[in-house]
Amino acid sequence: METERVIVIGASMGGFDVIKSIISELPPDFSIPIFIVWHMSPDVQGVLPQVLNKLKTINASNAVDGELILPNHIYVAPPDHHMLIEKDSIKVSRGPKENLFRPAIDPLFRSAAVAYGKRVIGIVLSGGLDDGTSGLWQVKAHGGIAIVQDPEDAAHSSMPKSALQAVKVDHCLPASALAGLLVKLAKLGVIDDKNFWDEKSRAEIDIAAAGNAIQYGADSVGKLSPYSCPECHGVMSRIMEDNIIRFRCHTGHAYTSDSLLLALGQRTEESLYNVLRGMEETIFLLNHMGDHYAEANEPKLAAAYFLAAKKSLLQSNTIKDAIHAQELLSSYN
Repeated sequence: METERVIVIGASMGGFDVIKSIISELPPDFSIPIFIVWHMSPDVQGVLPQVLNKLKTINASNAVDGELILPNHIYVAPPDHHMLIEKDSIKVSRGPKENLFRPAIDPLFRSAAVAYGKRVIGIVLSGGLDDGTSGLWQVKAHGGIAIVQDPEDAAHSSMPKSALQAVKVDHCLPASALAGLLVKLAKLGVIDDKNFWDEKSRAEIDIAAAGNAIQYGADSVGKLSPYSCPECHGVMSRIMEDNIIRFRCHTGHAYTSDSLLLALGQRTEESLYNVLRGMEETIFLLNHMGDHYAEANEPKLAAAYFLAAKKSLLQSNTIKDAIHAQELLSSYN
């Protein structure tokens, strides 16, 4: 009977304090290695290990590519890098973004599920959108334990709610109860730890590890969809995991349906602002020409330009209304 497990934690907005709370309440000799992905801007310094080390419990560090996995240690995905785990070591890569993020939660959870099967404990904490849902589904599908922070307890409930809707979780608890649960689970054995080979998940892990997406079968992990990738405009395939819908393009970028909707909305808003900018420049030029012909004592030409400027202004107001509607749509995510 194998008692050693691995713990993978995913968090975004509102998750920083929850992570600190969990780690602060674990005993210093807690042996299970912990892997954390916390969404952050790619240009910020990875400060989470420093913060956790001030708690003086379990030593933490930013993960390093190729390092061996040790017990009684916390590994944090470094900024702008995915963190993946294998049987004995860690892979850190700048593979394609998933769900608009790098690091993303799903690649870590997916790799843990394939490598460790029933020995995985996956935890989704506070955050927006739905990164972590597919990864937690994979953890559960491979026999691991799925845990979600109670959405009522989360500063941002979208990630926990999404996971609860899509995954038959084993535990849904407030942040204050999570450390105690982990201590209890650490004492449980794992029977029949044999894992099954998951070819599609293995392909997605290899892609996240910065492999050639086409070489590793990005076009075969799902069925072709009518959507193009907002990041690179490549053709995307639709991936189904029970009631979870995801998309991955042939260069490797991956999206949940919610993150794809957000990305498409952002691209549409950008396009609308470009149209608005062009129309407003046209209005400025038409009014300038009207003033010019008015000063040249050519009232008919001046009136024609002023009328064209007025019509363009009405059209630009329509574009502004469309931008406002698009911003309202984005606010639902």
